[in-house]
Amino acid sequence: MSKILHIDLSKKTFEAYEDHKLYDEYIGGTGVATKLLYDMHIENIHPYDENSPIIFSIGPFNGIYPMATKTIAMFKSPLTGNLGESHAGGRLFMSMYDAGLSAIVITGKLSEPSYIAIEDENVHFVRATSIWGQSAPATERILRGQEAGVGKRSIIRIGPAGEHLSPMAAVTVDTARHFGRLGLGGVMGSKNLKAIVISGSKRRKMNNFPAFNKIYTEIYSKAVHSSAMKKYHNLGTPQNVLPLNKINGLPTRNFSQGFFEGAKFLSGENMAHNYLAQQIACANCPVGCIHLAVLRKPFQDDIHYKTFKVSYDYEPIYALGTNLSINDPEELLDILNIVEKAGWDAMETGVTLSWATEAFEKGLISTKETKGLILNFGNAEVYKKVLLKMLENKDEFFKDLNRGSAYCANKYGGKSFAINFGGLGSPGYITGRDAFLGFLMGVRHSHLDSAGYSLDEQIVNGTLTPDEKKEVDLLIKEEEWRFILNSLAVCLFARKIYSEELVIRGLKALGITKTSDDLLKISKKIHRLKYKIKISNGFDMNKLSFPEKLYTVQTSRGKMDKETIKRMIKDYRSRIENLLYAI
Repeated sequence: MSKILHIDLSKKTFEAYEDHKLYDEYIGGTGVATKLLYDMHIENIHPYDENSPIIFSIGPFNGIYPMATKTIAMFKSPLTGNLGESHAGGRLFMSMYDAGLSAIVITGKLSEPSYIAIEDENVHFVRATSIWGQSAPATERILRGQEAGVGKRSIIRIGPAGEHLSPMAAVTVDTARHFGRLGLGGVMGSKNLKAIVISGSKRRKMNNFPAFNKIYTEIYSKAVHSSAMKKYHNLGTPQNVLPLNKINGLPTRNFSQGFFEGAKFLSGENMAHNYLAQQIACANCPVGCIHLAVLRKPFQDDIHYKTFKVSYDYEPIYALGTNLSINDPEELLDILNIVEKAGWDAMETGVTLSWATEAFEKGLISTKETKGLILNFGNAEVYKKVLLKMLENKDEFFKDLNRGSAYCANKYGGKSFAINFGGLGSPGYITGRDAFLGFLMGVRHSHLDSAGYSLDEQIVNGTLTPDEKKEVDLLIKEEEWRFILNSLAVCLFARKIYSEELVIRGLKALGITKTSDDLLKISKKIHRLKYKIKISNGFDMNKLSFPEKLYTVQTSRGKMDKETIKRMIKDYRSRIENLLYAI
């Protein structure tokens, strides 16, 4: 598969074409999306300019092997001003696969609020003024009844946050999956693009079924019987809450400490026993890590309730729970439901609210800015009022909160305790220097870049000896291997199953021959292009530093030494610079 569909929203035209050479050189997924974005020369384009592209890309394992469930989105981030990359599960990859499409490139701007319906290689442009303003869940319900389509439809859409051009707006995919990070929702909103419905009727014929089936069975067996996969099925990602809390690695009250006294209430165990309503899976995944809780809210009188199903994962629990000192699961679910309806990135929202709370405590903002609301950690009712004010997007301070923690800290002060890396709010780990270094130097500033928190945990439990240079080396090697997994569009929960040897055999069964050296060269090429995109759009590795607050807190590995961190950043930067100038 190497078919790319280019849609021009301004002209309402579309064209599909093949590019076999591109897929041979970059595999698919993140590799192809990176090259497409690089070739579009976005350095002088504002993220909300009509020429700013959106790219969706899948890989050769999608629709073929278990847990190859991701779709990659590439765009220019309105939150950081450089590379925007976000991954989502759900059915989207399957719908693109059934439509015979490996990538979708969207440029231009619609003249009025609309959505587009893609069926195989045909595109329909549909007016959407009647659903503009609807929540992300409501939009999905309306379009599922309105658009018949064929096969396995996928519906991706924005909520009011994206319509307001919030740079921390997410895009919701199918049932509670998201392109959560770096502001894709704002880019869609800037194009008057409320939603995309994708369906297809095509099927791929396997030319070497015996070889494919052998690999498929092996992966499936590992997925079903692996202890690592079992934990995702049983408790989902919230199973991380108690282990991280135990090693002082759970961010609490704006990263003031790594231990939350109410962790047991937000743990995967407690959520599963008392609130779990349903478990679902992405298409073609036997694990089922998506956990939905039931939230009942009274209306009219004490005996009538509205019932909602709310997705809960570790990162939203950290960002809107422990980091805000919320320990009541029902209050947390209520906050998550507001964020889901609005269509914000839950992580960026939580980091921004925690900054605002500390800024209020320190007197950088007052009731003048908050319109009388008194921000303090643990006050769920006030946080809900703040979110509703943000949703209105009227008053200056609440409009500013819609722009994220880095923007707010630049305007009001408090950069030292605005816990973001390269402008992106922190993931939920306070395990030590490797986690933070990965967030700072990784191409997406994400825990998904290199899992530095895992290195910290290995050092804490004694299976890895601390060594500055070795730790930097391991971070970079892990990130480069993940470029291959992300080009295949494999869920990173399955990264221990998809070894290099299995990846090579899996590709061979599909008629794609790659050696270990080939994969290494491809990963380095992708790595280099990503940094070139970032640097050409203003990213400067010489200006990177940790938020000062992080040097004062006890991580899982104790307090960090500033001089050690400076050396490690310098070492990391030197290796990336060598990569950039390699022939």
